[in-house]
Amino acid sequence: MMTESLLQPRTVRAPEFPAATWLNAEQPLMLAGLRGRAVLVDFWEFSCVNCLRTLPYLREWQRRYERWLTIIGVHAPEFAFGRERQSIEWALREHDLRYPVVLDNDYTIWDAFANRAWPSKYLIDQSGYIRFSSQGEGGYDRFERAIQQVLREADSDVLLPPPMQPLRAEDAPGAVCYRPTPELHGGLDRGALGNPEGYAGGVPVVYTLPKERQRGAFYVSGAWQAGEQYLVYRGQTEAVIQLPYEAVEVNAVFSPHVELVERMLHPDAVAVEVWQDGAPLPDAVRGSDVTAEGRVLVDRPRMYNLVRNPGFERHELTLRLKSRGFALYAFSFTSCVKA
Repeated sequence: MMTESLLQPRTVRAPEFPAATWLNAEQPLMLAGLRGRAVLVDFWEFSCVNCLRTLPYLREWQRRYERWLTIIGVHAPEFAFGRERQSIEWALREHDLRYPVVLDNDYTIWDAFANRAWPSKYLIDQSGYIRFSSQGEGGYDRFERAIQQVLREADSDVLLPPPMQPLRAEDAPGAVCYRPTPELHGGLDRGALGNPEGYAGGVPVVYTLPKERQRGAFYVSGAWQAGEQYLVYRGQTEAVIQLPYEAVEVNAVFSPHVELVERMLHPDAVAVEVWQDGAPLPDAVRGSDVTAEGRVLVDRPRMYNLVRNPGFERHELTLRLKSRGFALYAFSFTSCVKA
């Protein structure tokens, strides 16, 4: 029985890559030089939780199909620190990414593909046409079946493995995805600070925690100053961040000392205590970046996994720190649970 095709007609050619910095490649790649091979272009960002959750599937597709398929990561930075080559090289090692990655710091490739979101994947056939695309997490089975259809178009006798099984229980059929707390940004751009004092541009403000705290915002105490993309601590004593949320997992994008990072120096790690519902974080729900002592050691600008609840739950997270220059960029959340 013939499977219904997932592929789009050959009407849109993929744009050529401009001159740029490439990692994991001996020389810059050109789509024209990849004719005869299928190409998967993945737009990602190393501090984006949804992007990071797609990487295990990309790694496995590279292993399965590297004979016929070239995977290319396009790193388009969301935050200023994402423009630094050293940070991207660290992320490639941390996530064991061995396929070529091009740095799209000026969004040239992003605009050429008319891309709109992280992560986004584009499947290009052996003649250079875009045949399938997807945005966000999920749909891995459909994308792999599209890969196989493109390969069979070129060679109907090619021997391919059956599509892989879901790598996570929450990716399997029947899994439930709830509506979590939305992504919350720390700085002036789309900032979600809930304190009544609000933002004050580039001027430090001494904040007091309000008694009433609503979901969809975060709250702070102590002296903080807003930048365009972050909220940085300027005080001398202990600062507190309160985060009411609904989610399975909580992640945060932190930087230890924003000024030093921007000058390409290497700051000391900042210890951030993590509490939930007024008590130290239980061992059973510690995120992967939380130590046995209940602390996150923020040593470089990146995403940190704080909490992994067993299900979709409602809590209030408390973070405590004492280091001037510590910066909060964003909180993000996951919401899917296995069937």
